[in-house]
Amino acid sequence: MEIFEKETLVSAENVIAQDKTFPKAKSASISIAQFVVLLSVAVFAPALDIQSITGTLVNATLFVATALLGLQTAILIGIIPSVVSIVTGLLPVAILPMVPFIVFSNAVLIIIFSMFQKKSFVKGVVIASVLKFAFLSVVSSFVIHFFVSEKIASKIALMMSWPQLFTALSGGILAYFVLGAIKKIEK
Repeated sequence: MEIFEKETLVSAENVIAQDKTFPKAKSASISIAQFVVLLSVAVFAPALDIQSITGTLVNATLFVATALLGLQTAILIGIIPSVVSIVTGLLPVAILPMVPFIVFSNAVLIIIFSMFQKKSFVKGVVIASVLKFAFLSVVSSFVIHFFVSEKIASKIALMMSWPQLFTALSGGILAYFVLGAIKKIEK
């Protein structure tokens, strides 16, 4: 009986040693925590109601999420804040027609950044930011004029142009420092 117990014990220890469940569980819990933190920042940032701060935080969140959690999770994080902003009434009614395009531009930012980040973080941020800005600028100049008055349309078109480039680039800079701090903590 004692031999059987020892074999079982050794056998169980071998299974645990060979099974990489424990590191995966730790990694999964870290990923979940990172997801919750990044999603929280992205969801609550629009409540600040200052485009330069909100945009920088959301874009930084998208860059960090892409680097830490991957393409699909980052895209999910890019969708949820827009939905929450609509449901909670944080977005002015005049901007509602732009929401699908904002979500798409966030996806463009994430996809382009993910393509370049491993080769060059800076190149990834710059190219992704410029393409997001270009897409939103062009789309807003067409879409907004169909849904709102000319007076309001010009203000919204302005919001969807140069400030988008500024907040995407500043979000990239913030993400660079956040990711650098995370690397220091992990060491």
